[in-house]
Amino acid sequence: MASAIVPRYKETRAWSWARRSWIGGPVRAFRSLPREFFGWAKRLDLAVPDVACLDHGIAALSNRCSLVADEIPDTEAPIFLLSTGWRAGSTLLQRILVTDQQLLVWGEPFGEMTPISRIARMVADSLSPRDLQLWYKQSDATLASLTTSWIATLSPPGDDFRSGLRSLFVRWLGDPARRLGFGRWGLKEVRLGAAEASLLHWLFPQAKFIFLSRHPYDCYRSFSDSGWGHLYCRHPEVCVDSIAGFARHWNRLALSWSELPQGFPYVHIRYEDMTSGKVDFRHLESWLGIQIREDRALSASIGGTAVRSRINWFERFIISREASQGMRVLGYSR
Repeated sequence: MASAIVPRYKETRAWSWARRSWIGGPVRAFRSLPREFFGWAKRLDLAVPDVACLDHGIAALSNRCSLVADEIPDTEAPIFLLSTGWRAGSTLLQRILVTDQQLLVWGEPFGEMTPISRIARMVADSLSPRDLQLWYKQSDATLASLTTSWIATLSPPGDDFRSGLRSLFVRWLGDPARRLGFGRWGLKEVRLGAAEASLLHWLFPQAKFIFLSRHPYDCYRSFSDSGWGHLYCRHPEVCVDSIAGFARHWNRLALSWSELPQGFPYVHIRYEDMTSGKVDFRHLESWLGIQIREDRALSASIGGTAVRSRINWFERFIISREASQGMRVLGYSR
């Protein structure tokens, strides 16, 4: 019996040593090659509108508005922190922002549900030309005419629809923050881009936006080393389960911000600048109207997952192909 046990013990011990040595990395990379190249060949992207489509939908809804003032005043001034996907440092910046004790920034609430992206797509798709014309030409509803006029497609004005959407976000995110004693609220997300930012700006004209980016090589290295497994852009349809899927998500978000018009209220912050002391937090807090104590948040190391010093050759190859446009736009390509 002893002769049967000893070889298996030695094999297990040798394999355990090999996994921890320089041999383990190439072996794991070689084993993952087929799966990653299959994932590269498979293309399943999240369907989201671009900024132009969303603006067209908003304009269509705004063509027929009532003269009644909104019930919710435009004094709501949320802060929206949107990043180039996972592991870009959004949680670190979120913690920096909430050093202002009057501000609560929610972290990816119902993230996999993507309610904001779904609403943006709904508004962008809007109505068919036929239904839009029926809506534009409908008579004003009065008690005397309801029983004798065409009311099959009777709809409220567009600004009431906008007010209803805004009430959803105020009730969902603003009121709970105020119940907790915070005078101002915001949201951090890793799945939203410029189209969703345009939607939120339509609903909250006083909102401010922060776009946070990090080099996709470093984002993926941190993500891969974390051992999180699969993540969802939107559950259950769009799963990020490959290098290519991760890079496409990063690239889509990075490129989207170049679609915004001049004067859109956002600032771009690079993770690399934030961690090397190159971000002017005094200017940022003045622009946002808050008080920031960045030293307090930066002094604590929370959530670090990267183990490797760099990703391997085929990971760099796939990312450089799938995210090349976004890298060039944001200054991450040589």
